[in-house]
Amino acid sequence: MAVITPTGGTNLNAVPAPVKQTLATNYLSFTGGANDWSQQYLPDLYEAEVERYGDRSIASFLRMVGAEMPMTSDQIIWSEQGRLHLTYTGALNTTSGVVTIANSGTHAIRVGQTVKLKGGSSGKVANAYVSAIAADNTTLTLKRYDKALFSTAPAFTNSETVTIFVIGSEFAKATNGMTGAVTPSFKSFTNKPIILKDKYEISGSDASQVGWVEITGENGQSGYLWYLKAEGDTRTRFEDYLEMSMVEGELAVANSGASTVTGIGGTEGLFAAIEDRGHVTAGVDGNTATEDLADFD
Repeated sequence: MAVITPTGGTNLNAVPAPVKQTLATNYLSFTGGANDWSQQYLPDLYEAEVERYGDRSIASFLRMVGAEMPMTSDQIIWSEQGRLHLTYTGALNTTSGVVTIANSGTHAIRVGQTVKLKGGSSGKVANAYVSAIAADNTTLTLKRYDKALFSTAPAFTNSETVTIFVIGSEFAKATNGMTGAVTPSFKSFTNKPIILKDKYEISGSDASQVGWVEITGENGQSGYLWYLKAEGDTRTRFEDYLEMSMVEGELAVANSGASTVTGIGGTEGLFAAIEDRGHVTAGVDGNTATEDLADFD
């Protein structure tokens, strides 16, 4: 039995055979090289085989929009802009409308701004106007838009923790401009890559795994190119594992089972990042319809 070694065809391209024969010259590769599919330059086949927006995977989408980032080290460090909208938590006095901000002296809310707040225990939501801020930047006084007091129905619970979200500002005519300014901030984050592996094997007798592509050239010639179906499936499966690892991956925490394996540390995937520092929602089980200010961050 002759051994076929797939190589590039003449003129750096695979050459179609007039009949279905698995020759070295008409082998079609999807992994790069002289006889790679992308080197065939056949627009009619590109339209038939490739979707406009990639192969419907997240990785393909990232390639299409140029959002891939190369790296050559065991750790990546990057900085992100701070959130555009200001959100804080504090304890609400329902009689005076005074909110004591957690981590005193750190908030950037200013007099004249309008805020939306939600009670942590009561679940009530209301819009309010910031009428005064203490000199130590610890407390702020709110005037409710829809009611006289925060204890008026729909009532907040006294001393409950509320989330405050700045939505805008309002000033009377002929008043001075805004007092104070917000300085942009950024945060630094780190993550580590992981090594993924897979393997493809084929026996010389597995001819049923060979796939065929019939093509017609611009000058009228026609013929067949062949490829290994199982090889393409293995690569697609590997890319799916790569994609899912980036979405579902988690870092191994200290003293966990995975942390005891040498060289294994995990990676922070999309869902883990969202859970750690992303949005928090409420009322998504179909039974409640509450509004969470974190949805607006």
